[in-house]
Amino acid sequence: MADKGGHPGAPGRAPEAGRPDKVRNVVLVGHSGAGKTTLAEALLAATGTIQRRGRVEDGTTVSDFDEVEVRQQRSVNLALAPLTHGDIKVNLIDTPGYADFVGDLRAGLRAADAALFVISAVDGIDGLTRMLWEECAAVGMPRAVVITKIDQNRGDFDDVVMSCQDVFGDGVLPCYFPVGSGDGLTGLIGLLTQRCLDYSTGARVECEPQPEYLDQIAEQRAALIEGIIQESEDETLMDRYLAGEDIPVKELIEDLETAVARGSFYPVLATSVPHGDHPGPVIGMLELLEVITQAFPSPLEHGIPPVTAVTGGAAKDIACDPEGPLVAEVIKTTSDPYVGRISLVRVFSGTLRPDTTVHVSGHGLEDRGHEDHDVDERVGALSSPLGKTQRVVSECVAGDICAVAKLNRAESGDTLSDPGSPLLMAPWSMPDPLLPVAIQAKSKADEDKLSQALGRLVAEDPTLRLENNSETRQLVLWCMGEAHADVLIDRLRSRYSVEVERVDLRVPLRETFGGKAQGLGRHVKQSGGHGQYGICHIEVEPLPSGEGFEFVDKIVGGVVPRQFIPSVEKGVRQQMARGVAAGYPLVDIKVTLYDGKAHSVDSSDMAFQAAGALALKDAASKVPILLLEPVDEVSVLVSDDYVGPVMSDLSSRRGRVLGSESVPGGRTMIKAEVPQLEIIRYAIDLRSMSQGTGTFSRTFLRYEPLPSHLAEKLAAGQKEG
Repeated sequence: MADKGGHPGAPGRAPEAGRPDKVRNVVLVGHSGAGKTTLAEALLAATGTIQRRGRVEDGTTVSDFDEVEVRQQRSVNLALAPLTHGDIKVNLIDTPGYADFVGDLRAGLRAADAALFVISAVDGIDGLTRMLWEECAAVGMPRAVVITKIDQNRGDFDDVVMSCQDVFGDGVLPCYFPVGSGDGLTGLIGLLTQRCLDYSTGARVECEPQPEYLDQIAEQRAALIEGIIQESEDETLMDRYLAGEDIPVKELIEDLETAVARGSFYPVLATSVPHGDHPGPVIGMLELLEVITQAFPSPLEHGIPPVTAVTGGAAKDIACDPEGPLVAEVIKTTSDPYVGRISLVRVFSGTLRPDTTVHVSGHGLEDRGHEDHDVDERVGALSSPLGKTQRVVSECVAGDICAVAKLNRAESGDTLSDPGSPLLMAPWSMPDPLLPVAIQAKSKADEDKLSQALGRLVAEDPTLRLENNSETRQLVLWCMGEAHADVLIDRLRSRYSVEVERVDLRVPLRETFGGKAQGLGRHVKQSGGHGQYGICHIEVEPLPSGEGFEFVDKIVGGVVPRQFIPSVEKGVRQQMARGVAAGYPLVDIKVTLYDGKAHSVDSSDMAFQAAGALALKDAASKVPILLLEPVDEVSVLVSDDYVGPVMSDLSSRRGRVLGSESVPGGRTMIKAEVPQLEIIRYAIDLRSMSQGTGTFSRTFLRYEPLPSHLAEKLAAGQKEG
C-alpha cells in the first residue's frame, strides 16, 4: 500500500478523534506468547506515542501494567492503547491470549470494528485462535493476519502462511514477504508495488528488489492480484486482467482496501521486533499501520449491535452519529481500592461528555452474582488510558473509546444512555464459567472484608460467578480455568488485602431409604407441671427418583388429634433436611402416619414435631440408607480428531455416553450423563485433551445412587468434617 506517512504523537498527550470517520478500533487477537503486547508496544513507539519500547520480560510495557501481569509476564486483562497515524486515531485493544481470560477477549471483539490476528512464525496457530476466527467470520468482522517473530531462526513465514490458508480458508493472502531470515532479515518486499522495503539502517528505504527474488515476486503477486480481483466489486476487472491488461497498482490497492473493510479479504503482513538475542531492526510497522488506517473500516462502516428500550419492544434505529441519541457500552470495569471504579466505554452513538447524567442499564446476570440495576448516574472525568496513565479528554464522540470515572453502579456489559429515553444494547456472547473453586477466609478480619472485595471482582468480570451454597455451606467461585482462579485469588490478596485459601469442593449429595421400614417416635417428658407428650408410628417407603416427598395421613379414631397431624409432618420434613445418616438431605420417600398417642394436657405442636423427627430416625436405623449423587447431562463439542479420547475419558468418569452428532466445521457434539463428582475439574481436563479447542456445557439431570465404596468414603469424610 502507498505510505501516507505518520505523525509522531506527543508523548503524554491524549489523541482525540473528533469525528467517527477518523477512528479505527482494532482488537489484537492471538494465542499467549504470539507477541500481541510486543507488537502494540512497537506500534506505539513507531507513531511516537511513547519514546521507548518496553519489554514484557521487564514488566515495562504499556498494556501489561497490572501487578499480576508483571509477575506472570503475560496479559490477563483487556487494555487500550490509543495512537495516531496520519490524521487517524487508532484504538488498539490488546487482549489476553490464554483461554481462561476469554471474557476480556470477547469484550475486545465487541469494542472493535476489525480484528488483527497475531500469529507467531515460530509457534503457528493454536485451537483458540482457530475458534476466534470462526467467531469473527460468523459476525462478518473484518480481519487481517500479522505474522510476528519472522527474525527468529525457528520462524518460517511461508509455512505459517500455508497454515493460515489451510485453517482460515480462501481470501488469506500475503501482501509482503520477508527479505532474508533469522539474523539476516533486512526488510520486506511489497507484492503489489514490487518494491523492496529495506530496514537494515533502522529507517524504511525503498529500493529495487534483488534479482533472486523476481520469480517469487511474480508467482505470489499473481496469486494476490487474482485474490483481489475475485473480491472486487468491479465486474470488468477480471476480464481486463485475463485479457493481459496491467491493472494499475492504485486501483488494486483501492479494491483490496474495500474487500478488507467488507470482511471478505484477509491480507497477511510480516513484522519483526528486536529483542534479546535478536537486536535487529523493527520491521513492518509502517506497512501494518497503512492497513489499519486505510483498509480497516471506520465505525461508520461497521454495524451497531441491536438496541431496544429498557422496557423492551422493537429495536431502535441507531446510527454512528455524534449528534444522535447517546448509546454507549461499558466494555471493561476495573476497581481500585484508592481510585475507585473506572469504566472503559465504547460510544456507539451520540457524544459522551464529562459531568453529565446518564442512565445505566444492567443485563441482570443475577445467576452470576451481578446485581440487576436501572439507575441514573453522573459521569465523572473522561480520559484516554495509556497504561497506568489516564489522560484527560474533553469528550468522546460516536465510534471512539474512553475511560469514565465514578460510575459506581456500572458493570462490564452495561449500557449508558440518555436518562430521558433509556436504552439497552443486546449483550455479547459470554461463556459459562465451569470450574468451581471453593474458598474460605484465612481469618476473621479477612472474612469481614471478603464480601465487599468479591463484589468488586464480580462487577468487573462477567465470566466470574459467585455462589454461596447454603447446602454445603461453601463459598464457591465459578471460574474459566485454573489460571483465572489464580488471578482472582491473587487480586483478593494484592488489591484488597484479603487472604483466602482453597478448600475441597463438596458436592451436594442426597440420602434416601433403601427399603420399607416402620418407625416409632416417642417424645414424652413429664417432670412436674406442664410436660411434653407426643407419640407417633410411621411407615416409610422409597419413591422413584425425583418424586420428592409424600405424606399420608391414615389416623383413625383420633389417636393423634387433627391439629397435631401437620406437626408430625413438619417434624419429619425438618429431620429430612438434616439427614438421617451422613447429614445430607433426605429425598424421595413416602411417609404414612398410621398410629400414635396424645395427652389431653401435655401434647403440643412442638411435642409432635419432635416425635415425627424421632420416628423418621428410628425407621432409618432399620434399613440401608442410600447416598445419592447429582448427575449432569453434559454436551461436549470437540474437533473430530479428539472424539475417541473424549468418549473414553467420559466413560472412565462413570459417565454414560448417549450418542454423538456431526457439527459443521469438522467437529462433533457428544452427549453424556456424568456424575458431578467426576467433572469438578473437567474444564481443565477437556482443554488438555483437546489442545484447547473443546468446550462443554452441563445441566442438572437427576440424582442416582452412589456406588457403595464411594458412599462409605464420603459419609466418613462428612462425619469428620
